[in-house]
Amino acid sequence: MPASAYDRSNIFARILRGELPCRKVYEDPFALAFHDIHPKAAVHVLVIPKGEYVSFVDFTADAPAEMQAGFWRAVAATARALGVEPGFRLAANTGAAGGQVVFHFHVHIVSGPRT
Repeated sequence: MPASAYDRSNIFARILRGELPCRKVYEDPFALAFHDIHPKAAVHVLVIPKGEYVSFVDFTADAPAEMQAGFWRAVAATARALGVEPGFRLAANTGAAGGQVVFHFHVHIVSGPRT
């Protein structure tokens, strides 16, 4: 999906605007991290950039370098805050064919046994 197809009513956009609650883990000027409402493992947190980016492809093509660097630093800071640094997985589904359900770029931090 191109950037012009960003849906401002998606659940993550609504969380960023404070219209919907979340169980926040970390926040900075570039990103917000919160617990997944349908966890697939003991630790399952989503990290979303504070911007209108549909997917990984959109984010890497259109986000300014400062946003990209800040976002990935936020992912690392979230992992540290969760205490999962010895071992965790990062996943970013891209596009409907790639399993993306919410069309706001996000990274899953997953650690521990599957639930």
